[in-house]
Amino acid sequence: MARPTRVTIKGLTHHVFSRCIEKRTILLDEFASELLLDVIRRAQEKYDFELIAYQIMDNHFHFIIRTLEEGPTISRIMQYIKARFSERFNRLTDRTGPLWNERFKDIIVEKTDNPQGYLLWLLWYLAFNPARKSIQCDPRSYRYSSINCYLDENHKSPVRITLHSYFILLGKSFKERVDSFLWYEKAYRSRWSISF
Repeated sequence: MARPTRVTIKGLTHHVFSRCIEKRTILLDEFASELLLDVIRRAQEKYDFELIAYQIMDNHFHFIIRTLEEGPTISRIMQYIKARFSERFNRLTDRTGPLWNERFKDIIVEKTDNPQGYLLWLLWYLAFNPARKSIQCDPRSYRYSSINCYLDENHKSPVRITLHSYFILLGKSFKERVDSFLWYEKAYRSRWSISF
């Protein structure tokens, strides 16, 4: 069966995710996670795109990326990130062979039934990934996540994060936006009975 054609229209927000080969916990190692962040930084220097959020887990990652009209397609961005990470990781660990389980998957936020609600819910879904996998209970304390960029105006992220316009629409000030955004956290925790 042929693979479905990927939508490469520019100016869209993509939730992209990819797993390590055989679901191995390669990214659980701090070295690997820091290396992936460095590759993201290099991608941001090379290409024009907006990184809305990221979540690096033990055996997979999630990125929310908005492509720009004058920038590359989501395929080009992800090809660069996954290929550069594989090359550098294999070289530095004296490893050979593929590192990723399959091509990346993506969901286009603007093509969902409720794009703003989907994005705001998605940010919390990603943030609570470590809690669901019993890695870290409090999403605000998890090191390889961008959720604090949406909670603390002065948070220093290791990679450049662009707050999505759907978040900006939540209020006139950062505090108003956070107050509204926290409703999604409460709803998410209530739905999944998550406490910490």
